[in-house]
Amino acid sequence: MYTIFIILAINIVYVSFFTIRMILTLKGQKYLAAALSSIEVIIYIIGLGLVLDNLNEIQNLIAYAVGYGLGVLAGTKIEEWLALGYITVKVITNRYDQPLPDKLRELGYGVTSWIGEGRDGERLMMEILTRRKAQQDLYQEIIAYDPKAFIISHEPKHFHGGFWVKGLKKHAKELGDQVNIVNEDHLPGVTNNKDQKQK
Repeated sequence: MYTIFIILAINIVYVSFFTIRMILTLKGQKYLAAALSSIEVIIYIIGLGLVLDNLNEIQNLIAYAVGYGLGVLAGTKIEEWLALGYITVKVITNRYDQPLPDKLRELGYGVTSWIGEGRDGERLMMEILTRRKAQQDLYQEIIAYDPKAFIISHEPKHFHGGFWVKGLKKHAKELGDQVNIVNEDHLPGVTNNKDQKQK
């Protein structure tokens, strides 16, 4: 019984590390991911060794499998709590007569706004850049103005230009976030003109 709980606990920790490492890798934090993988593999070998030494006991295999599933859930929850990175939020609301864009800018969000045309008339359109940690606060501010606002978000991969980017890299270092700020010569799909001339 003691071995079952050890295997379960080890696998939860191992898979939590594995899940977080994969997320960090996708977000470009390769050095932190590499350091985490060193700890992860040690935990994995210990857990696997315990199972292989007791293959004749089915309860150990079940504990290993259950621990794996719980580890995925735990790793995902940890990542949500860390809330690494930035998101772009797009908002559509019919409350175009409200000073919502200015209010959000005063709160420190990067906002681009314009008036669009919907099926039933004019709509206020906004594109907002924010840290994931501030995502819920942003949603609350928007919904306070318009509970029926349409909100959709996605995670940007690269940053270039704009007043908000000027302090973004420094801000990210203070918060421990990783951002990918690029110039025109390094934008995905953009060929460096200097390289073309050299060829």
